[in-house]
Amino acid sequence: MAEPPAAAPDWHLDPVLDWLMHEGRLLTDAAQLIEQLAERLVAAGAPLWRLTLGLQTIHPQFRTMGILWRRGTRVEQQARPHGIENSAAYLGSPMQELAETGRPVRYRLDALGPGHHAVLHELAAAGGTDYYATPMRVTHGRTPGLTFTTDRRSGFTEDDIGKFRRLLDYLAPIAEGHIGHRVATTLMNTYLGPVVGAQILSGQIKRGDGQEINAVLWFSDLRDFTGLNERLQPGEVLELLNNYFQHVGNALAAHGGEILKFIGDGVMAYFPAEDALFLPMVTGNALNAARQVIADIEAANEARAAGGAEPVRFGVGLHVGPVTFGNVGTEDRLD
Repeated sequence: MAEPPAAAPDWHLDPVLDWLMHEGRLLTDAAQLIEQLAERLVAAGAPLWRLTLGLQTIHPQFRTMGILWRRGTRVEQQARPHGIENSAAYLGSPMQELAETGRPVRYRLDALGPGHHAVLHELAAAGGTDYYATPMRVTHGRTPGLTFTTDRRSGFTEDDIGKFRRLLDYLAPIAEGHIGHRVATTLMNTYLGPVVGAQILSGQIKRGDGQEINAVLWFSDLRDFTGLNERLQPGEVLELLNNYFQHVGNALAAHGGEILKFIGDGVMAYFPAEDALFLPMVTGNALNAARQVIADIEAANEARAAGGAEPVRFGVGLHVGPVTFGNVGTEDRLD
């Protein structure tokens, strides 16, 4: 790997901070923010080879989200599943050290021993020489971490580290805004769906707010759910419900539907049509989704029968036409 141009010890951070406060903070995409920030640091003379932003998040599938920039490559977004904190990739890593101590960590990558974490050895093998990771102080928990790596033979100077620390004071509130928006969007998508969530985040939160749309409404529920609760253990009921909901959710997503809510053992969903002219096509999509659920649950019932479990029975109802899509409820609790 070719060594980057030598960075002057007095490279100037102020132009980067000026860009960050006037233009960078207005970027709505966090990956674009990190990419442009890294490139401006390099242009200013910083000996930067790799920059990452990592943060814990609230997501049903992922524990952490990260953004990785490396000089000469495209920026990457990474997601780590729940359980990563118990894996070899995390245990003993600089990120664990950062999370547990709340203090910056630094490693010379050209002086590692066998006891150092594999990720440090991987960076060294790729050409890295010096690694610095630091937490960013934010208002509410879930402290993000920022890492800087250089491939300059002499590593970082104390002046470099001081400028990176100064950068944090400017970057932290901007990163916190991105984190808050990402968490809010994820929670809305998880509990309400992307369409409804986007409407709420856009400000449609008053009782009575709504619009008339053309759509196919979907209602499905389990048969004899009361009896199932009487015959099965609570854990078995939850497993059955989640498996059933997964089959329905997969079919809806595959055919353009979106879940609006779970109501006990029931699912309320819809297939929107931009115009009434598209309703026949959308209706066909809804019917195909219903056929897929039927086929998938029939296959699942065969497996249940082989294990001695009773079959899952359910029903689906569809409504086609104009519907009012909006907020109902009390003054301070809406649905």
